[in-house]
Amino acid sequence: MSLFKKIVSKLTNQPEEEDKQSLEKLGDSLKNADLDYKFAQLFTHSGGFFNYCADEAEALQTLNQIIKIEGISNVFCWDKELQSFLNVVKTPYTSELVHSNDAAFITCEYLIAYDGRIMLSHNNILHYHSSRLPDRIIIMANVSQIVNNLNDAMGKIKRNGNIKNLTSISGSQSKLDSSSSSSTKLFLLLLED
Repeated sequence: MSLFKKIVSKLTNQPEEEDKQSLEKLGDSLKNADLDYKFAQLFTHSGGFFNYCADEAEALQTLNQIIKIEGISNVFCWDKELQSFLNVVKTPYTSELVHSNDAAFITCEYLIAYDGRIMLSHNNILHYHSSRLPDRIIIMANVSQIVNNLNDAMGKIKRNGNIKNLTSISGSQSKLDSSSSSSTKLFLLLLED
């Protein structure tokens, strides 16, 4: 890639072609791998922080470590089950997104193994646009939410019905939100079902 293209891609906050090509090469090399392994590799390659948790106790311990290491003091979390995790680790949260939130703790719809992206909907982030979420996002998901590709996810969404405002995010940026910051840190706590 020429120096000029590298500078332009940095200024416009778009991924460099080399990064995109290396992600595609990694995806091709993993095409016969298990879905969970493929997802984990592509998610971390794109800049996400992957944490496998055998049970809720381990997820709670990992969540507590993330909160301490990242210096998180106020979390956007509207999901009642996730709020109980925050209560245990004694971390303040709000049910509505406010300016003082320095992290979000949410669920997701699906984990896309094809490219390591995470699909979100209004079920996960309410009516908020994903670009409004704080710079640190912690997502709790189950292994059963891993699907092969976007078509599989969309097929499941159609069967479930009433899911709107779909978007997807990866370790370093949101696919649909060009205005999103490249400094977003995405943490995934993946639980066994």
